[in-house]
Amino acid sequence: MTIDVHGHITSPELFRRFPMPPSLADVDGMVELKAAAGITTSLVGSPVGAGTMVRTPGLDNYRQPADALERFHDWLGEQVRARPAALRGYVYANPLGSDAELAAADERLAQPEFVGLMVNSSVAGRFLDVPQADSFFALAARHRAPVLLHPPAEPAGAGELRDLRLVEQIARPCDVTLGTAAVLFAGWLEKYPDLRIVAPVCGGGLPLLLERLELARRMPPGFGRPGGGPAGGPTATPPAPLAGVLSRVYVDTATPSLRAIAAAVDAFGPGNVLFGTDSPPMSAPLDASLARLDGLGLDPAALARIRHGNAAELFGLPAGTDRPTPPMRDREVLP
Repeated sequence: MTIDVHGHITSPELFRRFPMPPSLADVDGMVELKAAAGITTSLVGSPVGAGTMVRTPGLDNYRQPADALERFHDWLGEQVRARPAALRGYVYANPLGSDAELAAADERLAQPEFVGLMVNSSVAGRFLDVPQADSFFALAARHRAPVLLHPPAEPAGAGELRDLRLVEQIARPCDVTLGTAAVLFAGWLEKYPDLRIVAPVCGGGLPLLLERLELARRMPPGFGRPGGGPAGGPTATPPAPLAGVLSRVYVDTATPSLRAIAAAVDAFGPGNVLFGTDSPPMSAPLDASLARLDGLGLDPAALARIRHGNAAELFGLPAGTDRPTPPMRDREVLP
């Protein structure tokens, strides 16, 4: 079996309203294609809620109507219930959103169809190392819901890029790199021991930058700022060594680069790498995504962990095909 932790689908309502790749609207087609490749379960959601990743004049993904987002989650839950062996859902939330927005996400996470949160690695150019993110990370930790830090439609600093190909293939992985580093640097994982994060596309460039991030964490908190005051994260004191929290940082393999996957396995270990395709909407052949894992030269046990074991444990999914898929159950929520 194989579990794909990174996929997207969209509702007919949103497909009619916004420009989107047709593959996002073909749920049955996605399930059939993945089953033919040996991918038995996909975790799906939207990185823009009831919006779109395509640049659309006048659209602000962070100011979408609450009722539109509710309808999207209702629809997503229906897709999971109709295909319980093949799908689980992510709840979309704005991690810097209002109390009402977070309360809606809180209610969705109580539904067994949803096993994690899909949020943006930056929000309108701001990263998640600001105090406003505290309530969101507290929510995720209380539900023990893994947080996938998906790049936004408009990555930080990408507004000056005229070529959308650079936005799609370069700026978005860079946003994941800096966005994940900001979360690590801010100390949210130290503050919330039940918090776990997933950085897609192999964590962007983070596997090559962990040593530099550790050096940055050893610098004085006020380094380089007028007055030297703290940046405003959850702690004003230097955090513990990075190694202490890396066990709760996962990366997925949604990249065409074997080199990047190998670097991610080397940096995070095979126990923290999850199989992911970003499909839909990415159209790369699914069998090629699986074949890249074989090119890593790992032993069968490590490959099995990447293909399904790590995701099954992290998201509370069935661990193998030798047992029938159990009914979806409520996840324990901490008081």
